[in-house]
Amino acid sequence: MKKLINDPADVVADALRGMALAHPELRVDHENRVVFRGDGPRQGKVGLVSGGGSGHEPMHGGFVGRGMLDAACAGEVFTSPVPDQVVAATQGVDGGAGVLHIVKNYTGDVMNFEMAAELVAAESGTEVVTVVVDDDVAVTDSLYTAGRRGVGTTVLLEKIVGAAAEEGRPLAEVADLARRVDDAGRSMGTALTSCTVPAAGKPTFDLPEDQMEIGIGIHGEPGRRRVPLAPAREVAEMLVEPILSDLSFTGGEGVICFVNGLGATPLLELYVVYAEVAALLDKAGVAIARSLVGPYMTSLDMAGATVTLLRADDDLLRLWDAPVVTPGLRWGA
Repeated sequence: MKKLINDPADVVADALRGMALAHPELRVDHENRVVFRGDGPRQGKVGLVSGGGSGHEPMHGGFVGRGMLDAACAGEVFTSPVPDQVVAATQGVDGGAGVLHIVKNYTGDVMNFEMAAELVAAESGTEVVTVVVDDDVAVTDSLYTAGRRGVGTTVLLEKIVGAAAEEGRPLAEVADLARRVDDAGRSMGTALTSCTVPAAGKPTFDLPEDQMEIGIGIHGEPGRRRVPLAPAREVAEMLVEPILSDLSFTGGEGVICFVNGLGATPLLELYVVYAEVAALLDKAGVAIARSLVGPYMTSLDMAGATVTLLRADDDLLRLWDAPVVTPGLRWGA
């Protein structure tokens, strides 16, 4: 294992220390491992809290800031944050308008966020609503989930819902919007290599040099099948076809097309994949309204990519285009 770390046991704490130094506009609660907006909480604004296991950066802490999240909890690598972390995050963003929890559909995340919401409601009476993201079409159940996994749509949802909360929309409306985005998004991914969790010191799974995993999860969970390595054109088809088969994306205002890198795949290759995805969508009569390409939801040092399509309308596109100022996503400001 070759990694730029000190002690594997300290990697999350060390990374949060570096993040605080690099982004003084944020406030980092090192005891609870929560990243907060430095200008919050804002009275009358719905607070947005997300989080999950570390190792997926910039998801979630890199999406804290104006126009996106108010706080993000950092669990250990590939491990859900504990309820106390989520309670600290929720209380720290409460501006009197309620709090929305955005939770990827992994069993530990769902359970711990649910427990934290109950604790906050009991202690302070703060209204907390939870929306669970479950957009992965690869498998119905996995090692980590009951139901579909939450993957790339989470990034798009946090941006769109963040813009709505920034406008001052009430909690019920913000939560309904989050559910609408989840319903309209689908994702599928592939891995060319495993990742290596620092505490383990060895690859999470064995993947022969001449094979790739189709439908991989962001923690290294197995996908639909292993197949021989193939050109990007064929890989794109393996990812796009299941998405289009699962939900209709024709008509309306088109889609937001998100090609995501899993950590070790360079932008050069992601743009090759994007070109092939765009060609497939054009052939299928699906118009691309907006695009996002880059490593926004990673899996440590895994080589591979995911494709996410979000069926958009005028309201979603306007919220997508709204200003955002975070370490991981920034435009319009």
